[in-house]
Order: sequence, then structure tokens, then C-alpha cells
Amino acid sequence: MQNPSFSQLTLPADLYENLKSLDYHTMTPVQAQSLPLLLEGKDVIAQAKTGSGKTVAFGLGVLARLDVKKFRVQALVLCPTRELADQVAREVRKLARGVHNVKVLTLCGGMPFGPQIGSLEHGAHIVVGTPGRIEEHLRKERLSLEHVHTLVLDEADRMLDMGFQASLDAIIAPIPRQRQTLLFSATFPEQIEKIANNIMQRPERVTVESPQEESTITQYFYPINDENHRRQAVGLLLKQDKATSAIVFCNTKRECQEVATELASQGFSALALHGDLEQRDRDQVLVRFANKSVSVLVATDVAARGLDIQELDTVINYQISRDPEVHVHRVGRTGRAGSHGRAHTLYSDKETFKLRLLEDEQGVAVEREILPPASIMDERPQRPPMVTLQIDGGKKSKVRPGDILGALTGDDGVQGSDVGKIQVYPMWSYVAVKREVAKIALTKLGAGKLKGRNFRVRQLR
Repeated sequence: MQNPSFSQLTLPADLYENLKSLDYHTMTPVQAQSLPLLLEGKDVIAQAKTGSGKTVAFGLGVLARLDVKKFRVQALVLCPTRELADQVAREVRKLARGVHNVKVLTLCGGMPFGPQIGSLEHGAHIVVGTPGRIEEHLRKERLSLEHVHTLVLDEADRMLDMGFQASLDAIIAPIPRQRQTLLFSATFPEQIEKIANNIMQRPERVTVESPQEESTITQYFYPINDENHRRQAVGLLLKQDKATSAIVFCNTKRECQEVATELASQGFSALALHGDLEQRDRDQVLVRFANKSVSVLVATDVAARGLDIQELDTVINYQISRDPEVHVHRVGRTGRAGSHGRAHTLYSDKETFKLRLLEDEQGVAVEREILPPASIMDERPQRPPMVTLQIDGGKKSKVRPGDILGALTGDDGVQGSDVGKIQVYPMWSYVAVKREVAKIALTKLGAGKLKGRNFRVRQLR
């Protein structure tokens, strides 16, 4: 089926003529579903992956509502990183070529303030920027958002990952309530839903599913001989799956700690999560697992309840849960958002009655599988793709995620795409960076300043 044409939209003539000159003729699915709603002035929540054409969708929506004769900020586009903001600004400028005298201004962290202040004094119609820097210009009263009629949150899930919730709240507060709000996101965690409820008015939902979007979870069941065999089996399965993110569920706190210690001795990046941990240690474990700087979380069911973990490759049930409902909950943590997940369950002869319960109550087909060969243990475990840097300064030192991102991505720094989750606590902060740029990031943060101060920075190991 052919994609619909841009000619079907009620676009201003100058925008449509420019689209033809750019050889943009047919719409992508996200454009076809969202643009009619955008042009009607409705609030829209659009879920679509990167590369789906969402920038053209909201860019046309913003430009169609623009009154060029009024030289003031009428639209604000918030992006998680400088690279994305630059990319969005370039695309909007390209779409606006046919519109006379449109000014698009980029305001991002990691860049000098002086030129941005000068540009703000000359005014703009559309501002594209990162939350930390936008908030700072607002706080210093260099930027006014009182005339904004269109607010766009691009890659909203990534902004939340990077810890920008407080900055978003501060930015949105002065924008007129009577506005159009557009929220684009690849995933929709619970936080996104809360934001949408707070800042949007009767939003329309647009979901563009990727091919093979259905979740697929394959379950495997392995008989084991004794407890030594059980511990060995966990390492074999992790090495077989080459998992970068896996949870091993244990029934008791003692087993949880023992399994984590055993895996660490085998070279795995593994940490335990159970009820005996101090709050600071628990926070640190969750931070490192969620930001992909630790590959294996060994947890009890109580400790793992309520975790917001995306893209989990593998679940291993060290023992079968005492409750069949809990087994389903454990297994359901993998294979989300269209990905393929694997769930491995180990059981002894004493646990066969639990298998019958699973078969009878949950309709699970149990077939005995053979564990991977012992020779696989000679292979090196997967290394986590990220590392965590701890900064000994947090909310009480007025450190914000935008300060950390700006310090990392400034001159001779790392790319915004190399930065993962940023989490700020009262007394300290954590930032994940890609393993290959860890030394540069550590040097950059250690030698630079946050809030005009030097903070101790170290890599968690």
C-alpha cells in the first residue's frame, strides 16, 4: 500500500512548495498519522522509533502555526542532547526555507553562554535546546516563554532517563496553559504517562509499531542435580546468552548474596539486591543495573518489585517461585517492547510438583532442556557497555543533570550520545557513560567545575 502524499494536507502553500523542492512527496507512517492532528491544533502523544520521520512531522506542525510577523519565541522544542537539538534545528531550518525570515535558535549545554546571550537579545521565532541550558536562561531572565503556543518534547523518554524531570517542570511552568503540546517518545514508561496527564489537554495517541513488534518470550526448563550444579548452571546460561542485562531470581536473601558473589568470582559484572542492603547501597545497585554498567542483577522477588528496567535480555529462575503467579511476573520482565526474551528455570527433583502447578495453573509447556556444555565456561563474560561515575555532589550542592551533561560535552568532551542515565541524589550524583570514553569523561568531570566548584569524581567498580 502506497504511503499518502503531503498534498493531502492543508499546509500553507510556501511550506508545501518547499517540500516538493526537497523531494518530500509521501509521508512516513508517523507523519501520516500525526500531521492531520497537529494541523488541527490538537495535543499529540506519538510513539515512534528514531528515524521514523518525527522531526518533519512536528517541524511542519510548528511552522504551520508560526506568525513570522511577530518576532518573539512562539515554539519551544526540548531535546535530551546537543547532537539531537542541532539535528532538529537543521531540519526545521530546511523545512522553513520557503518561509520568509524565520529565525531558529539553538540553546544547548556544553556551549559558551556569550554567543547564546547575544542571539537571545536579537530574538527568535523557534528555540530548540536541552533542558538544563533552557532552564538556566529562564532562571537568569534571558529567555521569555510567555508567547509560546507550541511545546515539543522530543525523545521524552531519554530526557527522563537523563534526569531532566525537575528541569522540565521548571521550563513548562511559565509557558501559557493554552498551547499545543506535542510529546514524541520511542518508549512509554510510567513517568511519561504522568507527564502527559499533567501537561497535556485531551491528547490524541499515535503509535507506529516497528516490524515484528509482538513480544516473544521463550521459556526453558533445566533439571539440576544439586546446589553446586545449580550455581554452575547460572554461569553457563549467562555465557550462552551473552546477556548484557539479566536478572537472576532467588527465593532467599542468603542465596541471592551467595549467587552474586559466585558470579563475580567467575568474572561476571554482578550485584545482589535484597532486603538487607542499606538504602544507599540499594540505590547504587539499582542505578548501575538500570544504566547498563552492571550486567547481572541477582535479586529476591521482594527487592525486585516495582523496578523500571527496560530491555532485559534474560531472566533466570535460580529456583521455581513458591507462587505460580510470581513466576509469570518474573518471566514477564523480559521480551518487552517487541524484543525477544529468554527465561530459564532451574529445578531439582524436589521441585517437580511446582512444575506441575505451572503447567496446570498457567498453561506453561514444560520440556526438559540440556544445559550448555561446561567448555563454554572458558569464554569471557560479556562486559557491560557502560560505566558509572559517581560525583560527590548532589541536590544539596545545587547540582543538576544539565550541569553534568554540559560539563561532559563541553570543549574536548564526549558526545551527548555517549552519555546514559544521569541520577542526582541529595548528597551525590551518578552518570553513566560508554565504556570506551570513560577515561575522557572521568578526566573531564574531575578537572572541570560544576556550579563553580570542584567535586570528587570516581568510577564505580
